[in-house]
Amino acid sequence: MKIVKPSTIAGVMELLPKEQLVFDNIKQIIEDTYKKYQFMPIDTPVIEKNEILFAKGGGETEKQIYEIASDSKDMSLRFDLTVPLARYVSEHFQDLNFPFKRYHIGKVYRGERNQKGRYREFYQCDIDIIGHNSLSIYNDALLPRVIYEIFTKLDFPEITFKINNRKLLNGFFRSLGIEDSTDVLRTIDKKDKIGIENTFEELTKLTDKKTAKTIVDFIENSDSNSELLYKLFDFSDDELFLEGVEELNKVYRYMVDLGIPDDNIKIDLAITRGLDYYTSTVYETFINGYEKIGSVCSGGRYENLASNFTKQKLPGVGMSIGITRLFFQLQELGLIDKMAISLTEILVIPMDESINEYAIEVLNKLRDEGKSVDIYLESGKFKKKMTYADKLGARKVIILGEDELNKREVSIKDMETGEQVSKKFEEL
Repeated sequence: MKIVKPSTIAGVMELLPKEQLVFDNIKQIIEDTYKKYQFMPIDTPVIEKNEILFAKGGGETEKQIYEIASDSKDMSLRFDLTVPLARYVSEHFQDLNFPFKRYHIGKVYRGERNQKGRYREFYQCDIDIIGHNSLSIYNDALLPRVIYEIFTKLDFPEITFKINNRKLLNGFFRSLGIEDSTDVLRTIDKKDKIGIENTFEELTKLTDKKTAKTIVDFIENSDSNSELLYKLFDFSDDELFLEGVEELNKVYRYMVDLGIPDDNIKIDLAITRGLDYYTSTVYETFINGYEKIGSVCSGGRYENLASNFTKQKLPGVGMSIGITRLFFQLQELGLIDKMAISLTEILVIPMDESINEYAIEVLNKLRDEGKSVDIYLESGKFKKKMTYADKLGARKVIILGEDELNKREVSIKDMETGEQVSKKFEEL
């Protein structure tokens, strides 16, 4: 029989158990925090109808889609969690309570070009708040508060939320006589990658040098948040611009009121995001000192989530953590090692087979006490057994020999300090 060499396809993440425990722990912290803030869980099918996925038109998305091979060929794997949310809210509109706060943690699939840190199958951890006809601007501040708590629990270096408002940007461009700002926004969005000088050069190709300089001066600032907001209120009398400034001010104030330190917030006029999607607040989140890995959580407000599926007006705001890519980046930076955990708190090791019955009695007592405990009943030398315990990450090892059996005692070794003590069975 031919032996097939085991291998995975390119662009997927597969972890060893030690890493998987850390990954799952991060995912659990995210989910628990979402629930703490009363976000309701949903779980939509991985497979959606093509007419749903391509309701806004295929474009680049259609090139990246994984279509299901079937006779009808009208189904594909979802490429994000937002389109399924739009379908879900439209389909179940009568049964939902608005504002509808949902979280969804699940895998999505994109046929992206294979490159380091970019995956074809990956987890997204989304939260969204959907309103009916209207949605308070307060919600735009609540989402960063949830994300802030998650990263605090993960004990990473501090994060910075860079926030902006698309109405502010669109009003600014309109005041400069730029009617179609799409290419200008794309250029600004690349600023951190290409540098401010190259950004200026690119802008001169789209406008003129005077306008390009005005734009560069506008997006480059070192003012504090309060100082910048004060200047923005007097910067332009464009109605849309002022509406955006007012919204940005409210979101910033609410974020501070909700307990996010001012040092962790940066109003950044170069943040654009989702050129044809977000309509107001936009955010990107960076780990301080590791900005080179890019935004680890992003999102914003959209005017009408499900316009392709319903006549109901459903404004909303959402943020998403791409946990698979984030995990890879943290691995590369060596930040995962400190999060290593073990399922086994205690490992019971009988010295030989004659002790097994007593060892199982010890095992059962500890499990009844709610301890995370396992037992090693394989044959082999003592060193081999201790090596197994060490690789397992057990904090303590209970060693059982003839003396322990006869005295109804246990020997407990602390794997970190090396200290070893004896206890009566009843004292367990």
